[in-house]
Amino acid sequence: MAKFVIRGGRKLKGTIRVKGAKNAALKLLAASLLTDQEWIIGNVPQIEDIFRLIELLKGVGAEVENKSDGLYHIRAKNITEFRLEPDIAQKLKGSILMAAPLLVRRGQAVFPRPGGCVIGQRPRDIFLTGFEAFGVRVKENDSGYQLTIKKQLKGTKFVFPLISVTATETMLLMAVLAKGKTLLKNAACEPEIVALADFLNQCGAKINGAGTPFIGIEGVSSLKGGRCQVMPDRIEAGSFIILGAASQSPIKVVGLNPENLDVFWFLLERAGVNFKIGRDSALIKPGFKLKAVNLKTHEYPGLATDLQAPFTVLMTQAQGLSLIHETIFEGRLFYTDLLNQMGANIIMADPHRVIVQGPTELTGRCLISPDIRAGIDLIIAALIARGQSVIENIYQIDRGYEKIEERMQKLGADIQRVD
Repeated sequence: MAKFVIRGGRKLKGTIRVKGAKNAALKLLAASLLTDQEWIIGNVPQIEDIFRLIELLKGVGAEVENKSDGLYHIRAKNITEFRLEPDIAQKLKGSILMAAPLLVRRGQAVFPRPGGCVIGQRPRDIFLTGFEAFGVRVKENDSGYQLTIKKQLKGTKFVFPLISVTATETMLLMAVLAKGKTLLKNAACEPEIVALADFLNQCGAKINGAGTPFIGIEGVSSLKGGRCQVMPDRIEAGSFIILGAASQSPIKVVGLNPENLDVFWFLLERAGVNFKIGRDSALIKPGFKLKAVNLKTHEYPGLATDLQAPFTVLMTQAQGLSLIHETIFEGRLFYTDLLNQMGANIIMADPHRVIVQGPTELTGRCLISPDIRAGIDLIIAALIARGQSVIENIYQIDRGYEKIEERMQKLGADIQRVD
């Protein structure tokens, strides 16, 4: 199994470009099944989660061609299968997004319980009740779910019992070709949802209110082809900026959208980080003294849960006590045990909160990455630590970050992939 060997303590320098957003690209690729016309999607990150979804698309009959690095042509002219390959779908939480297109195109969908990161309870009931609201018959067994419709999905009014990004996107895809009007209440507001809705509208959908808690959709009979670029990955951007801040290195992150990170900038400023924001970039200016700050994750426009782990590493280098409150997933803080093995002083108050005492010097260790976001967190920690670290289970990191070691090497990092 491949692993990363990292020798920390180096000062880094240079420019790193943000790739396309994983959480936007997955949804656009899944939505391509809604039409038999060709979709051309650019700036798609070359990561394992994308590769798995493409395998699922091909498995149901879609033609997918990678014309160049990150530029995909998808044509779902003939959907020949309504069952998702279990071994692949179970690795990918986003596989549930294919349910709506399969229901529209084939009248049924069979898929296993989706996988992804083990970071807490996933709200499956939201999806099942949402499907039923559109007139879908749901059968559940030990292996997964079977969804069927009689003729056509029916527009509905659906209130999400709690805010869920993937559930919002799934119901949005259900509604686009449903008969009649749909109103989604308490919807998630993430920029990735706005990007999905904008492109669907470009292809003939009638969606209003994306980016607000109330989304209205008037069903249309069909969608046409189109072309789009995947938006920049705000999570990757924030992670690279934190790397510069934690290592006190002049790193410039380019290709980002600063407007999608408002709360992140606010917290960095409170932590004493010296940085400059450009039109599509951010530059860390070293020489500042880090200060402890309290932070709480929240649905957009709050601090993204996916940036909580990198921020926690930053707080190990800050003066004082920091309270980190993870409100989205109850199992997402267990990686802090790994930081403690490196010398951090982090106390778990409960499954949702930890207290970080800083600053502490980190020392290299042999570690196993538990999930995507904790994985980048461990890379940042290893790069600022004294000595050598070995990170195993790096498939988890490859799921969300394209060729991360090569990009870090260009900044001067001593990181090697060892098979």
